[in-house]
Amino acid sequence: MKFIHEDFLLETPQARRLYHAHAEGLPLIDYHCHLSPREIAEDIRWPDIATLWLGGDHYKWRAMRTAGVEERFITGDASPWEKFEKYAQTMPKLLRNPLYHWSHLELARYFGIDDILLGPATAREVFDRCNKMLAQPGFSAREFMERSNVEVVCTTDDPVDSLEYHRTIAAEKTFRIRVLPTWRPDKALQVDKPGAFSAWIDQLEKSSGVTISKLDDLLFALQQRHDFFAERGCRLSDRGLDTVWAEECTPADAAAIFERARRGQPVSPAEAVRYKSFLLHELAVMDAAKGWTMQIHYGAQRNNNTRMFGQLGPDTGFDSIADRPVAAAMARHFDRLDSIGALPKTIIYNLNPRDNEVVATMLGNYQDGITAGKMQFGSGWWFLDQLDGMTRQIEALSQMGLLSCFVGMLTDSRSFLSYTRHEYFRRLLCNILGRDMQRGLIPDDEGLVGPMVRAICYDNARNYFGFGNS
Repeated sequence: MKFIHEDFLLETPQARRLYHAHAEGLPLIDYHCHLSPREIAEDIRWPDIATLWLGGDHYKWRAMRTAGVEERFITGDASPWEKFEKYAQTMPKLLRNPLYHWSHLELARYFGIDDILLGPATAREVFDRCNKMLAQPGFSAREFMERSNVEVVCTTDDPVDSLEYHRTIAAEKTFRIRVLPTWRPDKALQVDKPGAFSAWIDQLEKSSGVTISKLDDLLFALQQRHDFFAERGCRLSDRGLDTVWAEECTPADAAAIFERARRGQPVSPAEAVRYKSFLLHELAVMDAAKGWTMQIHYGAQRNNNTRMFGQLGPDTGFDSIADRPVAAAMARHFDRLDSIGALPKTIIYNLNPRDNEVVATMLGNYQDGITAGKMQFGSGWWFLDQLDGMTRQIEALSQMGLLSCFVGMLTDSRSFLSYTRHEYFRRLLCNILGRDMQRGLIPDDEGLVGPMVRAICYDNARNYFGFGNS
C-alpha cells in the first residue's frame, strides 16, 4: 500500500466515512498565515523544488542541523540540488517527526509523487520530477492556492504597510480567492528596544501622516492605521507576545515611558512591562470597537543562539518553547476589557502544552452567551501543530469547552504548499471522532457527528469571522 493513500491517518470505518463525506471536499479558510501579499500579487513561480521547499523553512532547517548537515547546505551557498539532496538524506531520520508526514503529503498532493518515498536513493528522481512540473502551467503561487481550494487567506501585516499588494489582488476580478490583511502591531510594544522602536515610530509617522512625539500621538496614529486596515477588509488582529502582560499602568506613566523610548533612551524591564500592559489594553479596545477578532500567540523563547542570530538573524530555527507563568495576567487582561464592554472575539494560541488546560478553562470565564465560541482556544501552533500537539489541544478543548464551536485549522505558514496542514488536521479530527464512535464514547451516528465535522472544518470559521457576509 502507498504511504500516502486515501485513508491515511483514518483508522476506523467511522473515521473514513466522516472524512470522505463531510470534510474532504470543503474549501479552506486560512485565517492566519504569513504568505507574502507581494508574491500572491505577482503570482510568482519557483525555479526548482529546493527553492520552493527549503527556502525560509526553519522547521526543515532545524531537522537538518540535528541530522548533522552543515549550514552551507541549509542557509549557505550550496546549489539547490545539493540542498535538496541533503534534505532527502535527512528524510529517513525523520520517522515520527511531523516533517515526514508533511513532506510526503506535499509531494503527493501537488506533484503526484506518491509511488515512492523520498530518501537518498530517490532524491534525484524526485528533484527532477518536481522541477519538470514546476516549469509547467499550474504551479505558480496563485495556482497552488486555487488547487488547494482556498476561499479566504488572511496575511500578517505591519500597521505601517501600504497594503498596496492587497489592493492589486482585490482589483483583479479573475482571481476568486479573497486575500485580506491582518493587523499585527507588535513593534508598537517594543519600548525595550529603544533604537529599533524609535525607527519604527518614524515609519508610522510617514504612513499615518501624524507627527508622533507623545503617547496620544501614537494612539491617534495607530487608530488612523487601524481604520485604514478596516477599509481594506481587515477582520483580525494578531499579537506575537512572550507572555500576556496586564500590570497596572496609568496613562501618565505610559506616556513618560513612551517619551523616553521615543528619544532613544533605555527603559527598565519593569517599565517596559507596564507600557506593554497599557498598550495591549488600548489595542484590544480598538479591535472590539470594529468587531474584529483579536489573536494572541504567546509562549515562544526566541533567538536563543546568539552566535547564529548574529550570523542569520531571526526566524531561522533557533527559537523554542518558553515556560513563563501566564494565568493571572491573562485573567486581568480579559477582565479589564470585559468590565468596560470592550473584550473582542479572541483566539489564544499557546506554545507550551502545559498551558492547554489553563487556556481552555480561562476562556470559559469570558464567553458572553451571545456569540458562539466568542473566546477560542486556537489550534496547535508552531511546535504543536503535529499529531500529538493537535490531539492534546482537541482533548483539552473537548473536555473543558465545546469542540463543536471550534473555528479549526490554519497554516501559520510562509509556504504555498502548506495547505496540506488543513488536510492533516481534518484527517486527525475525523480519526479522533471516528474512534470515539467505534468505542461507544459518542453515538455511532453519522447524521449527528458529520455536521459537527463540517462546522469545525469550515462553517464555524466562515460564520465567526463574517466571511460569508461580504
